Amino acid sequence: MRFLLLCLLALVATAARADDAALKQKIVGNWKLVSVVYEDQESKARTPVYGEHPRGRQIATADGIWLALVTAEGRIVPKTDEERAQALRTMIAYTGRYRVEDGKVITKVDAAWNEGWVGGEQTRFIRFEGDRLFIESPPMPHPNQNNRVVRVIVIWDREK
Repeated sequence: MRFLLLCLLALVATAARADDAALKQKIVGNWKLVSVVYEDQESKARTPVYGEHPRGRQIATADGIWLALVTAEGRIVPKTDEERAQALRTMIAYTGRYRVEDGKVITKVDAAWNEGWVGGEQTRFIRFEGDRLFIESPPMPHPNQNNRVVRVIVIWDREK
């Protein structure tokens, strides 16, 4: 019975690794931002915090480099300290080495707009619908939302 159980677990683990390999192959490329929505974990309200037409790009290379940049619509060229602070609050950017495990992309951050992320890992759930990539964070305190707990839902289209 133990042998059968071990064989079954090995089969499931092999299938999961195969799925992760397929996801990693599919995620490689250049992606253009479609939308960013924050889902408040208390109210479940969804807000397009970077506007209806944010800008951004995500790049995932075959050798494991991840780069994501998101900026809100309507940003101005900052001229004052307050405007520079607002510019920082209206963006997300981070990069590092990534891996795909259990249907998630996990990035070991080596540079970010939020120094608190550097040296840590950012975990995102991923799924695809054709050439559209959906990336969702687990609920987390977000630095651009006064550490309110939100789930970030980001949609990207593959660039051809």
